[in-house]
Amino acid sequence: MSRSLDLSIAPYGVVRQHTYDMAILPWGATEPHNLHLPYLTDAILSHDVAVSAAELALERFGTRVMVLPPLCMGAQNPGQRDLPFCIHYSETTQRALLFDIVASLHHQGMRKLLIVNGHGGNSFKGIIRDLAVQYPDFMLLSSEWFTVLPAKEWFDEPGDHADELETSVMMHYHPELVRLEDAGPGQAHPFALPSLRQKVAWLPRHWSLTTSDTGIGNPHLATAEKGRRFALAVAERYAQLCHELAAVTTVEELYEK
Repeated sequence: MSRSLDLSIAPYGVVRQHTYDMAILPWGATEPHNLHLPYLTDAILSHDVAVSAAELALERFGTRVMVLPPLCMGAQNPGQRDLPFCIHYSETTQRALLFDIVASLHHQGMRKLLIVNGHGGNSFKGIIRDLAVQYPDFMLLSSEWFTVLPAKEWFDEPGDHADELETSVMMHYHPELVRLEDAGPGQAHPFALPSLRQKVAWLPRHWSLTTSDTGIGNPHLATAEKGRRFALAVAERYAQLCHELAAVTTVEELYEK
């Protein structure tokens, strides 16, 4: 089934046999994930969750979704660029990429695209607003797969980077890529100013001052079963969203009357 739903492996001979209701764009980053997960963790997991969602959408609702190849062009915090091969992609670059993708899909008749983001440093709202002005008939949505469900209800000690959540989901999809025995504790050093801890204002965390192993959150409680249950539940939510969007033909139909 995935050969018709995952553009990373789909041949044109299969794709041209089908009509697609919408597309999903997985988006991640290129950065260290503690000492035990791959640099492309954010791209890998957003892609795998998206494919699971596409498979469920087709099985349960007959909604056909194409998952585009994952992008690893993520924005990084200060201090992260100091780490070997951690690549920072500016908002200008991300904007150009998204504009080109939407322009191509729109030209081909596609009118719905969901970004499944796996990297907390990425923010697409401003770009999406600009695209909505240029393509008023195109529905472009953005979501972070790891926030679709409350992590505290699924994990014992969730953090926010290479933690129990990400490690568990990676253990589910790709156990061969996880070296849990190498993982650091993922201990975070919060801001010293109370107002910053209380989120009165925001500024990006300086990564080398926040964590010594690039992780935030203890990964050692991770299990593949925790990852399987969480990934499936998130994929189910996305499948339902895709089913609902498939029934909509115009932007006006998104609103109650």
